[in-house]
Amino acid sequence: MINPSTINILFMASEADPLIKVGGLGDVAGSLPRALRTVGSSSDLLPAQLDVRLVIPFHPGIDRDQYPSHQVAEYIVSSVDEDILVKAFALELDGLPVYLIEGAPIEQETEVYSANLVADGYKYVFFSLAALNLARKLDWKPAILHANDWHTSAAIYSLALNRSTDPFFRQTASVLTIHNLPYLGSMTSSALDAFELPPAENTSLPVWAGHMALPLGLLTADRIVAVSPGYAKEILTPEFGSGLQTFLRAHSKKITGILNGLDTRKWDPSTDLELAVNYSPANLPARSANKSFLQEELGLDDSPHIPLLAMVTRMDPQKGVDLAVDALRLIFQSSSTDGTIIQVVFLGTGNPVLEQSVRLLEQDYPDHVRAQITYNDKLSRQIYAGADALLMPSRYEPCGLSQMIAMHYGCVPIARATGGLSDTIHDPTSSDQSTGFLFKPATPQALADAIQRALTAYTNDPRDWQAMQIRGMQQDFSWDRSALEYLKQYKILLDH
Repeated sequence: MINPSTINILFMASEADPLIKVGGLGDVAGSLPRALRTVGSSSDLLPAQLDVRLVIPFHPGIDRDQYPSHQVAEYIVSSVDEDILVKAFALELDGLPVYLIEGAPIEQETEVYSANLVADGYKYVFFSLAALNLARKLDWKPAILHANDWHTSAAIYSLALNRSTDPFFRQTASVLTIHNLPYLGSMTSSALDAFELPPAENTSLPVWAGHMALPLGLLTADRIVAVSPGYAKEILTPEFGSGLQTFLRAHSKKITGILNGLDTRKWDPSTDLELAVNYSPANLPARSANKSFLQEELGLDDSPHIPLLAMVTRMDPQKGVDLAVDALRLIFQSSSTDGTIIQVVFLGTGNPVLEQSVRLLEQDYPDHVRAQITYNDKLSRQIYAGADALLMPSRYEPCGLSQMIAMHYGCVPIARATGGLSDTIHDPTSSDQSTGFLFKPATPQALADAIQRALTAYTNDPRDWQAMQIRGMQQDFSWDRSALEYLKQYKILLDH
């Protein structure tokens, strides 16, 4: 059992907002460590104060003028072929100590995630070992090493291989958070060889996975966290297990699910400067001005009575964009007989085929559909504040952020019952505390039926709809809630 005066947590990630952000992992790494420090200082769950520190690569895309740092260490990480000079820099973000790791494998790649998967594998195995060695260089012993996805899994594997003979890390336990299981680090084998991390000799891991970063991290992590309780269950099944379901079921006792949080400092309709009118649950009617503003901005009929649906997403098959397009076609085709009138706006970029399908939907229904094939943070906020409902028909969604933002802004989600969507949205058919509409089969008809249920509720029960909006806005999606659940996982390890 560890019972020091301070509990050190080394939190490793490939990206972190606001320094650099590509996807949802950046949101997590930018918010969770800060929340852990805050909650850890006020909670009596652990026997000592938490000292949480974040370490990420010093990507070329990080603005050094906007985020000035100072060098704190210089050392060597060796592969079988070369000695690589590492420089570590430090800065503080809202009281959170942040370390940035610089070295040739990182400097040579301009993007956070390279299209060259072998080079990407080398970069992140190098980073994992450099970040682990930074703690030793600073003589700062972590009680917990908290890694995220395949990019930092090599640190957990290296720790497990060496800690029994390494006094510095002998008492360090590890947590690995899975944000997206299919990304296994499949091209890391040569990098693991280069840094003398051998294949796993463990029959519970499939042979093909024995020299990939994420499976090795999953094998040797002391605790595994999936980013929602629903996803923690799904990864144990053939549909979502990425070939590791049998292995994960065998290790299910060390797996739990914890929902990600929402940064309510960044996403708050009562203070959001991009909105036409600010509002809160206490003055929800003021929200209608944002719908009118959005309709005018998009060139749609300015009518408070026409339901305005939205989809803010990466244009990717995972997100079910094709399901949304086909479901909306079903609804538009039936409108000639049932009189249904709706408006729809899509915002996002990605797969060219899906982008084109959205453009074609706009061409076919120019009075009702707007295709905004771009990334626009300002417009996304105006959509969350102005649309009546958000479409989120994801084929899989480990946690999901858009549905949390939508509910926080009073935009009712219509989503597929998968992963974190099932955990965060309560459907009218299953609860009188409904906050949205769920459907299960990944088919256009199932989505169309869910949309029709929502349209019926919107049209026939305006008071119930408003109550649903308010319930959604009042949901606790705070990072403090998530941080408390992570503290419980840390406690399991520290008490062991």
